[in-house]
Amino acid sequence: MREFWIQKNEAGQRFDKYLKKHLCYASGNFIYKMLRKKNIVLNDKKAAGSEKLNINDNVKMFFSEETYQKFTSSSEEKRSAEELPKLQPDRLPFQILYEDEDVLMINKPAGMLSQKAKPDDISANEYILSYLLLTGSIKEDEFGTFRPSVCNRLDRNTSGILIAGKTLKGLQEMSDRLKTREIEKYYRGIAEGVIAGPCRLKGYLHKDWEQNKVFILAEPKSKEDKWIETEYVPIQNFSNATLLEINLITGRSHQIRAHLASIGHPIVGDYKYGAAKRKGISTQLLHAYRICLKNREEVIAPLPEAFQKAIELFEKE
Repeated sequence: MREFWIQKNEAGQRFDKYLKKHLCYASGNFIYKMLRKKNIVLNDKKAAGSEKLNINDNVKMFFSEETYQKFTSSSEEKRSAEELPKLQPDRLPFQILYEDEDVLMINKPAGMLSQKAKPDDISANEYILSYLLLTGSIKEDEFGTFRPSVCNRLDRNTSGILIAGKTLKGLQEMSDRLKTREIEKYYRGIAEGVIAGPCRLKGYLHKDWEQNKVFILAEPKSKEDKWIETEYVPIQNFSNATLLEINLITGRSHQIRAHLASIGHPIVGDYKYGAAKRKGISTQLLHAYRICLKNREEVIAPLPEAFQKAIELFEKE
């Protein structure tokens, strides 16, 4: 017999979803059969699987050890945890901007992936998991039923605010707030050319999968083309560039970069979207600078050093 107590990272989900994560190699039919036969019980009572789990609920599985091992991925989860990058408390690869029991917000550096693109990638998500293990926010044996994850994504070469759910509650709430646009996202970017005033750009985003690039259309060509809106306000004009604050009204892949390029003002350093080569500029100058919640609380990610140096360079021109 195996016995488990529901932790905060597992509470709030349906019992059958929890079981399908825990017994990941078992079929749904097997799980529901075990529930009907009371081989799996919740708080010592027969369960249907539709129950919502609470912290400290008790789960018992009356299986042989052989059967339990057959249907779980405990060894794989252990290996997965062992493959995470090792961190030192005083040498984190990102800056922590905000943290509570459920949510973590970091300042992602340019060059770091938000999530894996290939199986052997190390992304911000893996660094966050390592950090949460290091601080005891999650335990290795919880990976089988819940795995913390980022809620939003930034392009590899875009720095700034990345939001992660430490618990199921945090992941669900922040994902919902991003989806309903309850969280406003503002970027700082330096665009090519002089931009005189504020503007709200609209259009449809078309993805070219072969080039891994998007294009802006006035009208959609297919149902895959997505409506986008981008708003910007000039903060500072230079001789041949402009520092902008950009409000990402809709959140699509490469949206800001493609939208500004489509009006002849690509982000400085963004060579994929047509930026000119500039001496002293080594990175794409786009940064997820702040988020604003409906209660007007703000989280701000300080500009990276390369971005600040670029501003100083433009001011001298």
